[in-house]
Amino acid sequence: MARADYSELSKTIAALTEGETDTVALMATVVCELHHADDRFDWTGFYRVTEPNLLKIGPYQGGHGCLVIPFDRGVCGAAAKTGEVQLVDDVDAFSGHIACATSTRAEIVLPVWNAKGELLGVLDIDSDQPAAFDANDSAALSAILNDVFGRL
Repeated sequence: MARADYSELSKTIAALTEGETDTVALMATVVCELHHADDRFDWTGFYRVTEPNLLKIGPYQGGHGCLVIPFDRGVCGAAAKTGEVQLVDDVDAFSGHIACATSTRAEIVLPVWNAKGELLGVLDIDSDQPAAFDANDSAALSAILNDVFGRL
């Protein structure tokens, strides 16, 4: 099973996104590179903050995602509301989980911040394997997001 080499992946993403300032273009590039780098990543996408306490789907790879997620619902909403990474080993055990796809077993959701400390959205990665993600994924993905979006 291929797992992301986060060191190489971060270099590739940095090279591809250098000089780009459009948030959607950056999200599309990041999500494409991430999704194809790791067999655990069944659905990979961004949800963007489009109005207070509301996320709307942004660039993604995989099957259809939910179009709108309020901050008070699901794993994505929890990440947006708390500003903290949500690492969920078993989505069925997460109170209020939104089942956009029945194949999802585990999920990691990371807040995405700009240089001003404003929440741009969240990165949502679903896996069809239980307990697919760990603290190493959280740290590496957070670093990539900070490198790309922390300069905006």
